[in-house]
Amino acid sequence: MLTAFVFIHTDPKKIASVARAIANLPNVAEVYSVTGDCDIIAVLRLGEYDQLAEIVPDALAQIDGVVRTSTALAFRRYSAGDLTAAWDIGVS
Repeated sequence: MLTAFVFIHTDPKKIASVARAIANLPNVAEVYSVTGDCDIIAVLRLGEYDQLAEIVPDALAQIDGVVRTSTALAFRRYSAGDLTAAWDIGVS
């Protein structure tokens, strides 16, 4: 399973409608409106790398109001339990 984070710049007047449209796309696990350099971040869960092309440039980027996208692929996932174990030196 691949995880991708898509950073989406939108027309400011269309943030909500773009976010709703993205949330309805296949393989989109989560959608957030955010502060910072982009307007929306979408989290994708993909079974195959080729699905990335089907979702980002072929579907998501074609939504009315999307101005630009940037995508990052995750290498590893760390959970709170993983991080606790990594920093645990066995002292109680």
